[in-house]
Parts: sequence; structure tokens; C-alpha cells
Amino acid sequence: MLTGMQIGIIGGDARQLEVIQKCSELDATVVLIGFDNLQNGFSGISKTELTAEALKDLDAVILPAVGTDDQGRVDSLFSSQEMYLTEELMAALPKQATVFTGMAKPYLRSLCANADIVLVELLDRDDVAIYNSIPTAEGAIMMAIQNSDITIHGSSCMVLGFGRTGFTLARTLHGMGAHVKVGIHRPEYYARAHEMGLSPFYTSELISHASKTDFVFNTIPSLIITPQVIANLPHRALIIDLASKPGGTDFRFAEKRGVKAMLAPGLPGIVAPKTAGRIMADTITRIMMQQAKDKEE
Repeated sequence: MLTGMQIGIIGGDARQLEVIQKCSELDATVVLIGFDNLQNGFSGISKTELTAEALKDLDAVILPAVGTDDQGRVDSLFSSQEMYLTEELMAALPKQATVFTGMAKPYLRSLCANADIVLVELLDRDDVAIYNSIPTAEGAIMMAIQNSDITIHGSSCMVLGFGRTGFTLARTLHGMGAHVKVGIHRPEYYARAHEMGLSPFYTSELISHASKTDFVFNTIPSLIITPQVIANLPHRALIIDLASKPGGTDFRFAEKRGVKAMLAPGLPGIVAPKTAGRIMADTITRIMMQQAKDKEE
């Protein structure tokens, strides 16, 4: 239980509703900041504005999946007012407080470091990333189906990257009857992909493997789908880039050549916000309960 703990939830999207619900169920005192347009009624939960006074007694602050932008702006689907985290606001937090977010930009990391506040980036954790890979894979495949006139079954799919998302995506496509090529850069990943019945290749050889490909799914957050790669793709090919902005695709050249390319980061919060919210809520509350237990000991 989180009895006695005070949690401030600042901004966010539909995923935060699951976080609010979970924290409330565990008996935490929850304060919502940037939720003035929220219609859902949560009993025993208060709303306020982003001020130093609102932060001074909090044990935890929960920010959106992308915590702030490079200027400290915090987005909120449930408010029309702009909110900015500043050094003055961060200094108001108690030193034992923890800030949770999905991933932090340098601005937020710097704020927390300067204020000596613990920052937890949830998407850096293996458990969260693996769970999130499921709605990411489903969302990517949904996009492929919606934007193509062929079936996944029997198609030639290329997955670039064999990390937590690439692994789940490649296995799911394979299970749907696709011919799956996997671009990797480590020998142990090559062996695992081969063992799974996939067709691995090293990303250094990507250009030669681009032809006769129907779908390209990229998870590598650096420019890998270059003009040379795109020039070797069939015109019918569809590129779905799952890497964080700006992605790993030369979108300008893809458009010039007539190859459809789509940047699709953050799919869990788009295609399955309830599931993605539960993943975040379970992880945050588990960490907080462990912190409370450690303090007692």
C-alpha cells in the first residue's frame, strides 16, 4: 500500500488515467496538476496548478511518457494551459522525492541532477520496455495492414534492430506467416534469430538485402534507412519507423522516390493507452512500495 504517500501527477495523456487509478487504489494521496479539463471523477483526488506550494510536500512526481521538451514544457491532454518545469519549481520538491517519466530529455535530467532529485526513466527499464514491445508490435502491424493492399502472411518483412521491440515484432510477424529478415549487428543476436527460424543479416549489408521487401520496420534510433537503401527498395515497399524522433529514415528521399515512409514513435500510448498505462502504473507503484519498505528498514 501507498498509505501516507503524496503523489503529484503532472500532465500526460490517457495512460495517466490508469496511473491515477492505481495510486488511488493503493491509498496514496494524489494531486492532479494540469487536469483542469478532465471529466472523469476520481473520489478523494484533488486538482491544483503547477506551483512551488503544490510540490513542497510530495513524495513523488509522475510526468508524461516524454517528461518535458527542451524548454521544460509539460504536455497535458487534459488542459489547455501551458506548464513549464523550472529550477525554482524543482527546488521546492523534498530531497527524498522521486520523479518518474517514460524518457527524459537533457533539460529534465539537468533539472533533477541540479536539485539532487532521483529521476526514474521507465522506458530504460527492461521490464517496461519488454511489456511495451507488445502494443508497439501490434500497432506497427496494424499500420502495415491499413496502409497496404497485401496480407502480412506471405509477405517479405524486414525488421531492423533485434532489441526488445525488434524481437517481439519479428516473432509476431513470423507467427503470422511472413518471411522475416532481421537486420542485426551482434553475433549472438544473429544466432538467436537463426534459431527462431528467421533470416538474419548484418546491418552493414542492408543495401543488398533491401530488394524484394514489402514492409520495413525500423527500431534503430539512428539514420540507417539511407537514400542508398531506399533506392534499392521496391516502389511498393512501406517503411514504418518505430524509433524515437527523428527516426532512422531519410524521409525526404523516400518521398522523392515515391516510397511511403511513416514515423510512428510512442505507439503504446496511441493504440493501447489502457494497457500502456497499466504497465507504467504497476511499475511506478512497485518502485514506490519498495522505496517505502527500504525507508522503514
